[in-house]
Amino acid sequence: MTQIARQDERARYHRLGCAAVIGCVALCASALTPARAQSADDQVQKYGCAACHAVDKKVVGPSFKDVAAKYRNQAGAQKQLVAKVKNGGSGVWGAVPMPPNPTVPDADLNAIVKWILAQK
Repeated sequence: MTQIARQDERARYHRLGCAAVIGCVALCASALTPARAQSADDQVQKYGCAACHAVDKKVVGPSFKDVAAKYRNQAGAQKQLVAKVKNGGSGVWGAVPMPPNPTVPDADLNAIVKWILAQK
């Protein structure tokens, strides 16, 4: 085999190796990335929050806009509401207690509460 043929062969293997590495990285990245990131609005539906709450009207519990207005500009509101949603509570909005939601992942819970506090 001539030197030029060996160089061509090495270049071809190099291109194949690079393509394989790039393909593998793309495959791994797609496996680690959710097919579609859920919005907080989707999560409100998924975790059943919408059974008792609506964005702009009282259902069983207060509207999300009322919650946002009550806690707006309060230091620690995010943390306080995350704990309230996770552990449940009563007395703040009336006699009907809010049940605990311990199975909601913390990342989703934080996203939902952040979304609630952003309602105007």
